[in-house]
Amino acid sequence: MTGLETIKTAEALLEAGLIEAEALETLRTVTQRYALAITPSIAGLIDSRDPQDPIARQFVPDPAELVHLPEERDDPIGDDAHSPVHGIVHRYPDRVLLKAVHVCPVYCRFCFRREMVGPQGNGMMSPAELDAAFGYIKANPAIWEVILTGGDPLVLSPRRLSDLMTRLKDIPHVKIVRFHTRVPVVDPERIDAALIDALKASGKTTYVALHANHSRELSEAARQASARLIDAGIAMVSQTVLLKGVNDDPAVLAELMRAFVETRIKPYYLHHPDLAPGTSHFRLTIEEGQRIVSALRGHVSGLCQPTYVLDIPGGHGKAAIGRNAAEKTRDGCYSVSDFNGNDHIYPPPATGGD
Repeated sequence: MTGLETIKTAEALLEAGLIEAEALETLRTVTQRYALAITPSIAGLIDSRDPQDPIARQFVPDPAELVHLPEERDDPIGDDAHSPVHGIVHRYPDRVLLKAVHVCPVYCRFCFRREMVGPQGNGMMSPAELDAAFGYIKANPAIWEVILTGGDPLVLSPRRLSDLMTRLKDIPHVKIVRFHTRVPVVDPERIDAALIDALKASGKTTYVALHANHSRELSEAARQASARLIDAGIAMVSQTVLLKGVNDDPAVLAELMRAFVETRIKPYYLHHPDLAPGTSHFRLTIEEGQRIVSALRGHVSGLCQPTYVLDIPGGHGKAAIGRNAAEKTRDGCYSVSDFNGNDHIYPPPATGGD
């Protein structure tokens, strides 16, 4: 079933045995709307005999993606509301996102930036846009951490990554550089000596946040890629999205968190899925998520406990929503507080899209 090329079309999905012929026309429509890419490493993890395969569910398009609910938003976590210059998101005082590229080696079917990433998305920042972004970082001495995201920054060549790190090296108030990526899982061979060297710069501490949602993603090749990073002095943390049909079971989630810790990756965030268009088939209620996270307490090591968070729609930032942190209202919604102490209703009233 696996091949040497990344799967990028519905026809290639059919040829790989990942979909049935009768689904081809509908999935053509899905892939015209939302980008498709499945690397050979991910294709090799999919059990095509299992219609409920948790790896396939994350990466193989589904007709349910064409169902858009009123509360879903093109920019579900409000990046645009906190973007002072192109490519920068400055939501919190001491850190910024730098979205240098808007392409990925794979495209998750639940992606919260699915309207912005892919071949027809926002592309790569131009030299002038990068100059403006670095000028903004340099002019704001409160910025202690720069988070490279997108898109997946590790699709960039070692030369481009080294250029970014060199520019950050020359900004003394930036101490931490964090890369958010799926590459060690989806293209582990890419994590070679040249790329690792490009992630380091004198006077900066580099972190890599690895996104994985099921223990099977941490293949032997993925663990070796992570070990190469860690052995080179790069710390790693995890990011996971709580997804219906993928990891919405305490035992499955515990196995994933243990796999992270065994790989020397500290569990960091467990995200409640965002209100991205066409992703309702992945979303649980907060109450369901709280039950699953509570079941981890006392049953797995403290090393294996992520923080369950919700990105409050509208750009209000992350809120911890473990049990007792998100209060249910009379109408079945939840009241959550942002980091400024302001209360918000989730899900927010439908706006008809934005």
